[in-house]
Parts: sequence; C-alpha cells; structure tokens
Amino acid sequence: MNFWKNNSRRAWIPGTLAGVLFLGLGAAQGQFAVIWKKAVMICLECIGIG
Repeated sequence: MNFWKNNSRRAWIPGTLAGVLFLGLGAAQGQFAVIWKKAVMICLECIGIG
C-alpha cells in the first residue's frame, strides 16, 4: 500500500486529461449517439416497456 502514499497529489491529472481526450474523440466520431441508443434500449428492456 506504499504505492498510494508515495505518489504526488496531482497524479490523477494525466489520467483525467486522457479520459477527457478520449471522450472528445469518441464524440467527434459520432459514437455518442450509438452509446446513447444502446443505453436507452437496455433501460427499456430492464423496465419491461420495450
């Protein structure tokens, strides 16, 4: 558990920036609509409406 104690407090910044970059790239390619459609269909199936 010394790994967490030895890291600086700002070690999360590169990971956050990479996540935002990849989210932006996916949205630019039109993947947001695909993921949204799948999420809606899963919700409708779980509720039993669809």
